[in-house]
Amino acid sequence: MGAGPAGLMAAEAAAAAGAQVRVFDAMPSAGRKFLLAGKGGLNLTHSEPLASFLGRYGERQAQLAPLVGAFGADALRAWAHDLGVETFVGTSGRVFPADMKAAPLLRAWLQRLRGQGVQMHMRHRWLGWAQAAGADVEAGVQHLQFATPAGGATVRARAVVLALGGASWARLGSDGAWAPWLAARGVPVQPLVPANCGFDVLSAQAPQGETRREFLRELLGQGEPAIGWSTYFSERFAGQPFKSVALSFADSQGRAFARRGEFVATATGVEGSLIYAVSSLLRDEIAAHGHATLHLDLLPDHAAERVLAEVRHPRGARSLSSHLKTRLGLSGIKAAVLHEVLGRDGMQDPALLARTIKALPLTLARPRPVDESISTAGGVAFEALDPGTLMLHALPGVFCAGEMLDWEAPTGGYLLTACFATGRAAGEGAARWLRT
Repeated sequence: MGAGPAGLMAAEAAAAAGAQVRVFDAMPSAGRKFLLAGKGGLNLTHSEPLASFLGRYGERQAQLAPLVGAFGADALRAWAHDLGVETFVGTSGRVFPADMKAAPLLRAWLQRLRGQGVQMHMRHRWLGWAQAAGADVEAGVQHLQFATPAGGATVRARAVVLALGGASWARLGSDGAWAPWLAARGVPVQPLVPANCGFDVLSAQAPQGETRREFLRELLGQGEPAIGWSTYFSERFAGQPFKSVALSFADSQGRAFARRGEFVATATGVEGSLIYAVSSLLRDEIAAHGHATLHLDLLPDHAAERVLAEVRHPRGARSLSSHLKTRLGLSGIKAAVLHEVLGRDGMQDPALLARTIKALPLTLARPRPVDESISTAGGVAFEALDPGTLMLHALPGVFCAGEMLDWEAPTGGYLLTACFATGRAAGEGAARWLRT
């Protein structure tokens, strides 16, 4: 069940092994989230070496390694080529279809699936299991309940692949409704939480050093803190990018992140590629301590000594804003965020200003809601699955794949690759189960 990348790949793998396959999905058409992911250019996979590629899966690297190793970037590109879709490697190492679009690939894929005899049943929303009886119980036949435009329906199946997605972008079908149904049947399910997500900032300005930590403890102890940028900053800079910055973060467990890139200011906080790359650490730190403070180097190509010298350089009759723009090229959103964090008095302290340009503290209060995130973490625990076939120990004949499994990865093609790989493994596992 599920007509996203994992579900369709499971259908293809099972059909290729000789199984009769039916695909059920709640949406009117297949691949809704897949098409959205390709709206700005479908990032299908990544070209980096396998060892580095597998490292992107963090704590779930060991579980995903054999699956992605069996159907990784090279295999995925060959699969797309067989569909008539050529791919290329971009300057960042990401792999895209030659025309950058998801729709032609999806159309060719669905046509091949129909040629394999796969039947598509759209507008079928799964409602859980119906009670089986008699011989079906002994044979392990699953009775699945659906809501359809024509009313309720029950479908019998000897093998079922669940590829129902996480809980992000529920309007496209992945709403996480399946989690309590599996948990009720004894399947360990971790809570679904945002991944590759934006964050809201704490709006209050805070001092530096130990005084800053004391300030935050006091602020957070007063109940729900004020969230978001100042009205001035939000009205003028929401939607604008922070370009050519370096972000660093170290959590309370000693895990560290440091990378250059860019991200975007939102009305209440931050989002974008550089934020997504560190989002799992930020999310977990907020969950443990109520907040997370990252640091931005607004001028990563300038040494701290040069920044201090330029800030201290006599400015004569020029305003501070004009001085920073002339001497350091600081203007627009970068200058505005300095004012946001330091306030008027802090901006007049040259040493503090120079330190903040090189390590601006930005305190985040919470991740954005899970439905806004690009993907989710949590889901069906790998310990609940046979590692080779992805069949549930608690529900023989039921297999799981894709984002509903408990793993996460950064953007860059890693999400789709693991969805394809786990779908293929589950589809092959289901076909083998049917032959037993």
